[in-house]
Amino acid sequence: MIAILQTPHRFRTKRQLWAYGGLGIETHSSADHRYVDGQLQPSKRQVSLRGLNRNHNHELKNIFKGAAIIAATKPGPLQQFYGALVAKGMRPEMARLTLARKIAAIILIVWKKGVCFDAQYLKPQTA
Repeated sequence: MIAILQTPHRFRTKRQLWAYGGLGIETHSSADHRYVDGQLQPSKRQVSLRGLNRNHNHELKNIFKGAAIIAATKPGPLQQFYGALVAKGMRPEMARLTLARKIAAIILIVWKKGVCFDAQYLKPQTA
């Protein structure tokens, strides 16, 4: 993975790493705004989700997906995180995607800041 990523400073945010690794959600919108009575107003239509981005590094995606599969089956804090997602009603494949993203985010934090892994990184973020 280090050979593929080269340096963590290429990625300012975790979302950039997700997109590079094929874990980013791709959305499409054809009409963000529309004219109503001569006024330009935001459209009320939801943005269409199209799945994961296709323009990515395939080897890195395989690394993250493989790590998520193994982490979901081996005992530890990552398995507890995965189990909590499934217990909330999330589909297992979506929970694995979330776990893969969490692993990528933790790797980026640990590599950029030079800190040790802490299970507090697994705490769900509040909206």
